[in-house]
Amino acid sequence: MGIAYLCMYLFSSELLRGILYILIATFAFAWMNLLAKYLSEMHPLQVVFFRAFGTFAFIFPYMLYKKIPVVGKEVFWLSVRGVIGFISLAAFFMVIQRIPLGPAISIRYIGPAFSVVLAVLFLREKVKTLQWFCLLIAIAGVFILKGADFRIDEISFLLALLSAVLVGAVFTLVRYLGPKEHALTIINYFMIASILGSLFFIGHWRMPLGMEWTWVILIGIFGLIGQVFMTRAFQLADTNTIAPFKYMELVYALGLGLIFLDEEHSYMALFGMLLIIVGMVLNVYAKNGMQKPKEEN
Repeated sequence: MGIAYLCMYLFSSELLRGILYILIATFAFAWMNLLAKYLSEMHPLQVVFFRAFGTFAFIFPYMLYKKIPVVGKEVFWLSVRGVIGFISLAAFFMVIQRIPLGPAISIRYIGPAFSVVLAVLFLREKVKTLQWFCLLIAIAGVFILKGADFRIDEISFLLALLSAVLVGAVFTLVRYLGPKEHALTIINYFMIASILGSLFFIGHWRMPLGMEWTWVILIGIFGLIGQVFMTRAFQLADTNTIAPFKYMELVYALGLGLIFLDEEHSYMALFGMLLIIVGMVLNVYAKNGMQKPKEEN
């Protein structure tokens, strides 16, 4: 009975549920990336298609059922967000097929650093001096990682940086669209753009073989699970609390890569990844500030 009451207490707390949801989301995304690695013999844009279609097939009927706007009001910027997100995802899946999971995910994680720059230029947001210092820590980690891991070739490194820059652009656009559009409307544009963009490369596709059918189906399912639980986590808990747990995806990826792909990393490469995570997490706290408990009157 004691365990049952403890479980009831834990799940009645929105904060703890938010943390649980972000852990589930990052675990799902880690598995999705591992499966994309398994599909390295397929064209990366074909993998993007299955990732996007798996989510679209679930959320689009739900939007119709709940009468959530499909077109939205900011059609131009919604479309731009969709196209940029598609290119970023395509570049990321290309990188996953070329280099180990850990470095690929780590480099992409500096996307928020670029969103800070874009927010200053286009949204006229103010950036604290401490934020710039935190971002420099993360960027230093990227270059330490690149120098320590010789498996990261120049093309893969540039593709990973491109994906990160575009992730930053997506974050900026989502901040702009957030107060104006439903979250599922924004996600749906991303899925549609990814599906349509992928179809331009259909001439390079081939039919999945054997277990590949299982992998492509699971990519769509894990992508959907990650998307839903990530969104729900940020609805339940504040960004300061959730952000550190988001980087558990890298921990999962390192573990899965070691177990299933025999991917090992030098201490210096791991140090570079650690600097990226530390820099980006500290940036969140530097931006929002540590929340102080309310004082009683």
